[in-house]
Amino acid sequence: KGKAKGPKGKKITLKIAKNSIRITLDGGRRLDLSKMGITTFPKCILKLADVDELDLSRNMLKKIPSSIQNFQKLRWLDLHSNQLEELPEAIGTLQNLFYLNICNNKLTTKNLPEGLNLLKNLHILNLGLNCLDSIPTSLGALKELTEIGLFDNALTTIPNSVKKLPKLKKLNAERNPFPDSTKQEEHANSIKRIETLHLVQEKDLCSSCLKMCTDERDKLNKLMNMTPSPSKKPSFPLLLTPNSTAKDNQEKWRLR
Repeated sequence: KGKAKGPKGKKITLKIAKNSIRITLDGGRRLDLSKMGITTFPKCILKLADVDELDLSRNMLKKIPSSIQNFQKLRWLDLHSNQLEELPEAIGTLQNLFYLNICNNKLTTKNLPEGLNLLKNLHILNLGLNCLDSIPTSLGALKELTEIGLFDNALTTIPNSVKKLPKLKKLNAERNPFPDSTKQEEHANSIKRIETLHLVQEKDLCSSCLKMCTDERDKLNKLMNMTPSPSKKPSFPLLLTPNSTAKDNQEKWRLR
């Protein structure tokens, strides 16, 4: 008998693919082939290469072909939860890509293509739940990145070129074997300060914004300067002594 074959997977026809196109909120076209039991990249979808978004997540794909470069309009690519062990160099040609999710695969550092650092318009990159033992310093070329997921890998350090990306707001590096818990906390939280810190000079504010800020500051100062008054002892004007019978009839206060 011959070798046992892997799962055959569902065959995607052009008709099935066309029926899987959805219109996004901003009017783009999204080809959604997630959770379809696909084991090989369906060649027929190359005829739909003008879509804006492509979702192949939650399948059983082991490889993405170089023909992915045909999807030049692509701004959103979701490949999470497959069995990918590598990505093609051609992925670096997708210059309009804004979002790339390759989380929960079998990618190793060695098999990350150098082409990733060519995605100059990439804002969100998710590399979590893979087999990465290091992050290429070349990812520091992705100057537009605002979010990067590196959680659940085998990382012991994160290069400064990535941590200090100019627009980075979120960096999730939880559950990696960093040398000690302090450094892990530093990696996970080093970017959080950017999310809420906004410094401007008073001269740059319009009059209404400046008044709102100064009013809030004055309120805060008043609260900070207030000294709590000593608590007064409870008064029982209608009682002869505490726990004694009230002079007035209390019937009207009773709940019915």
